Amino acid sequence: MAGKIRKGGDFLIEETICQDVFTPEDFSDEQRAFAETTEKFVTEEILPHHEEIENQDFSHVVAGMRKCGELGLLMMDAAEEDGGLELDKASSMLVGEKISTSGSFSVAFAAHTGIGTLPLIYYGTAQQKEKYLEKIISGEWCSAYCLTEPGSGSDALSAQTSATLSADGSHYLLNGTKQYITNGGFAELFTVFAKIDKEHFTAFLVEKSFPGLIVGNEEKKMGIKGSSTTQIILDNCRVPVENVLGDIGKGHKIAFNVLNVGRFKLGACVTGAAKMALGEGLRYANERKQFGRPISAFGAIQEKIADLSAAIYASESLVYRLAGLLDDKLATIEKGIPDYYEQYQKAIEEYAAECGISKVFCSDVLAKTVDEVVQIHGGYGFCSEYPAERYYRDERINRIFEGTNEINRLLITGMILRRSMKGELPLQSEAMKAFEALMTPSFEEIDTSIPFATEKVTIQNLKTLFLILAGAAVQKFMEKISDEQEILIAAADIIIQIFAIESAVLRAEKISAGLSQARREQLAAAVKVFTFNATEEAASAARKAAYFVEEGDTLTMILSGVRRFTKYDAGGLLSAKRTLAKAAIDAEKYLF
Repeated sequence: MAGKIRKGGDFLIEETICQDVFTPEDFSDEQRAFAETTEKFVTEEILPHHEEIENQDFSHVVAGMRKCGELGLLMMDAAEEDGGLELDKASSMLVGEKISTSGSFSVAFAAHTGIGTLPLIYYGTAQQKEKYLEKIISGEWCSAYCLTEPGSGSDALSAQTSATLSADGSHYLLNGTKQYITNGGFAELFTVFAKIDKEHFTAFLVEKSFPGLIVGNEEKKMGIKGSSTTQIILDNCRVPVENVLGDIGKGHKIAFNVLNVGRFKLGACVTGAAKMALGEGLRYANERKQFGRPISAFGAIQEKIADLSAAIYASESLVYRLAGLLDDKLATIEKGIPDYYEQYQKAIEEYAAECGISKVFCSDVLAKTVDEVVQIHGGYGFCSEYPAERYYRDERINRIFEGTNEINRLLITGMILRRSMKGELPLQSEAMKAFEALMTPSFEEIDTSIPFATEKVTIQNLKTLFLILAGAAVQKFMEKISDEQEILIAAADIIIQIFAIESAVLRAEKISAGLSQARREQLAAAVKVFTFNATEEAASAARKAAYFVEEGDTLTMILSGVRRFTKYDAGGLLSAKRTLAKAAIDAEKYLF
């Protein structure tokens, strides 16, 4: 456990020491065993049936889920007293990362173990768990989550599905249509959200066998073709009153809290997919020859490989840093107390902004990775005979799943600003200090003999810049800042890059001492390459935000601050890229 339990968002104003950060190098033997079990399962049980699954022979998916149940992979989040393993989030995320190499099967797995199971675990009564949970965590039944409707996606509370109590008071009659339901074609239990009397947003546990539940046709999708995605139509669907999940009128708590979990788990899954895609690109680059040489020998290809390797390293570092934050916080809750899961959800909600960061950053890294892997393949990357084409199609949904990346960017900044306005995060006082720093010239020299000192100064400068821009925006727009979506999104892009750079640097600082000289050089190269690229992105977002917020002399002053606080001495950048690329090309896989 870390020496200090962090508050959500406090990384923007407080220093984190590397010893308090969880990294993949900290995995226990038990966690590594789960990873190996998952990898073996994918290799032996799923990949041999890949083509059938892609052609929507869901019998292999259902059989695979049952095998997952036998291996204990579906019960990691369930309490021990309910028959589960109740493992930490790092273990859960590691399994998610390893399952991602199974292609479309991973979508079914993630939906089942996340949004399909967690509502029952967190909010189910003892009777509901006794009736359904063992079936779900054993893989006997598959589960699904029904929130989205044809007319409501991100605006979930505008859902039109209704629930009306029957005359005898024994059932609710549900009417409406749910859209884009993962596992819809073969799930046996659905968590359905509906408004009782068209007003009280409430969750229900609905069995496939209940009269009035109709499974629609499979959607014809761009990617993840081997996953089931259907409409679920409710036509006077009879749901017993004892199947109300949680409190009447409090369905939004279930919907949004479970999505926070889905976001950080998705971060782990897409990181695993990015590693797999990079490996495919490396193998092809070594095999494909042009002008008498493998294309991996050319600088244009090597730069892509270096940039992707560094970005995936940052993605992995960020994901497991968040796992550590969550596990440290959850470990403070006493098990067995009456409101355990209420406290549990509050602990996860503490890091809602970080969960959004994980989802956005990691899915963007996967998007960049698969795009470049197609580019490395050239024309062959556009042909379905090569895996690169499927990776490209399958990736696209991840920036829409679990709330679009745009919505998540708004949530990241909005959540942090709300915490500030409630006095939970002293951003206002820190913003005043940042403005003072803007007005005060700095002649401090960096002691480059200290590992990663240059990067640490850059991180602190980016935090100062964010505080300047956030302070200016809040001062100008006050409580109406929530309506300024363009500003919030630009601010989120700065926040995201700060958290990602810091995660990469802290991990490197923590582990480098125990590495060989060659590995330390590769690690330092990854940090330099990523910090340069991420700082450039943060600088672009900061300039945009400055133009959005200010004008005249104040704008000129802030733009000078942007130039000052986004300076990063990336001396030796080309050498670092070549070091990183050569190591990845030789290994033909993700390095770290």
